[in-house]
Amino acid sequence: MSMENRTVGECFHQIRNGANIKQGLANGGFPITRIETTANDTFNRDRMGYAGITDIGRYEGFILEDGDLLMSHINSVQYLGRTVLYKKQPGEVIIHGMNLLGLKANRNIILPEYARYCFYAPGFREQLAMITKKSVNQASFTVSDLKKIVIKVPSLNEQRRTVVILDKTKELLGYRRDELQKLDELIKARFVEMFGDISEYCNVGYYIKALVAGKSLAGVEVCENKVLKTGAASFDYFDATQVKNLPLDYVPQQEHLVKAGDIIISRMNTAELTGAAAYVWDVPDKVYLPDRLWKAVLQDDCNPIFVWQMLIQPSTKEQIRRECSGTSGSMKNISKPGMLAIKVKKVPIAMQDQFADFVVQVDKSKVVIQKALDEAQILFDSLMQQYFG
Repeated sequence: MSMENRTVGECFHQIRNGANIKQGLANGGFPITRIETTANDTFNRDRMGYAGITDIGRYEGFILEDGDLLMSHINSVQYLGRTVLYKKQPGEVIIHGMNLLGLKANRNIILPEYARYCFYAPGFREQLAMITKKSVNQASFTVSDLKKIVIKVPSLNEQRRTVVILDKTKELLGYRRDELQKLDELIKARFVEMFGDISEYCNVGYYIKALVAGKSLAGVEVCENKVLKTGAASFDYFDATQVKNLPLDYVPQQEHLVKAGDIIISRMNTAELTGAAAYVWDVPDKVYLPDRLWKAVLQDDCNPIFVWQMLIQPSTKEQIRRECSGTSGSMKNISKPGMLAIKVKKVPIAMQDQFADFVVQVDKSKVVIQKALDEAQILFDSLMQQYFG
């Protein structure tokens, strides 16, 4: 495939920040994009603000057009450069808001659909890292520096062919993720079905007698002892790949060791993720707790799988959010007494076990689907390497 080196500035005839408009309550005016609009690498119409303006004509130049790209240029490092493609719906009027760059493609050179994939390619990400300026709470880059980044651009016909193949692979990825989400929803529905009529409540401390935190130490060299990252429990499902090395000279405490059957709880994170809980189905040897994660020490006669599911119910999470404290805009935390005082359903052990058996069976299906998802992700990554590597 023949490629031509082009700068981002050559490929896009307009790159600029959005309109600086004060955002009000939902449905209080015209929808306007926010950073959250690009969450999960998709254009989220349910995560927009609203501009309380009456004269839309003043902002005509900021109304999104079909094929516009929105790129995050002020964000945490891992989300910097996140780019989504806007596909206009009939009659839709959305204003391009601040803190997202709007890019309009020069379609004689590059298709916006192709460019969106290009911005996730290793070559682009490496150059983006070189122009990124970091501060304590966020990272950013300038439009002038972005325009200088060089990308490889094939013919328009080759771009179309590439987009078709990558879109089909992404569609498969989305299908597998939807399957996993539906299984999670099935478990939540079963929880409500079994326990919705129970009127007796208790504190979380009825099930958990202690919460143990570890130590967050990071080693430079490879070490057989690992420590979990906060992300190991962030999405209510245990991710054993979220680890880093402990220092070679550190001797971990045995009470910090993570074992299969443990419940791990995030005590400090963003307001949305504080209190996230995960059940450890399996974990490699010599993996230990950090200080931002707790391990739950359970009372006698309670089922850990039930307790895990109880902790991630929407009603429990809402109480945890109310209990969180912290002055930082991004990081919140919950105390041990606060966590143990959360109100939950008081469920007999026989019903706990019955529900846990159901979760185990559903998880077996999730394992199969996750394997298919992983294989689809490997295929997508190899195609990205083939086309952009």
